[in-house]
Amino acid sequence: MKTILTLVGALALAFGFVVVPCCATTAQAASAATPAAAPAAPKLHAAMRELWQGHARTTRDYANAVKAADAGAAKTAADAVVANAKQIADAVGGFYGDAAGKRMLELLAGHWGGVKALTDAGKAGDDAAGAKAMQDLTANADAIAKFLSGANPNLAESAVKGLLVTHAGHHAQLVGEIMKGDGAAAAKTWSAMQAHMDTIADALAGGIARQFPAKAS
Repeated sequence: MKTILTLVGALALAFGFVVVPCCATTAQAASAATPAAAPAAPKLHAAMRELWQGHARTTRDYANAVKAADAGAAKTAADAVVANAKQIADAVGGFYGDAAGKRMLELLAGHWGGVKALTDAGKAGDDAAGAKAMQDLTANADAIAKFLSGANPNLAESAVKGLLVTHAGHHAQLVGEIMKGDGAAAAKTWSAMQAHMDTIADALAGGIARQFPAKAS
């Protein structure tokens, strides 16, 4: 599958982060994921990082289970993806209300639907289905960016979409490498994906901390 890589300089300027290409080394990824200054709400940042890292871990678990043709493990991983999405939605709802939390869950369900379809297509060698999944993930990134920027003026829509499209590209590359059995390449992509998860989490936490300084701290 073709990797989608997007430069999001607007977010880097807004939050002081650098987005790492999916083939960066582990050291480069760790360095780029580090904020320029200590976060204003460290507990919020840490919680957001754990939630978004959980998304990466559970979707990778699903890809590995699909590669191994282990239906039981695939179901367990899929259930974990959904549970993690609910936690992220609850975190959003904690600041913006129940309706916003429900909407975030719907959007994350759409993201997972695209990732699942991408993974299943990779296993089947169905390039057309994989391309359709990437189109759906891009559209979903647009919807999530609109939602988050509409709720928080500190989150620029174009920057958030750029982050999410890059994230979809990491999914595509990692799935392709897992299905090929290329462990070395998958390990490099995984390091970059983990760094990018921190970038997404820090951007969202930073935006929330600016909007709700008393509650976030």
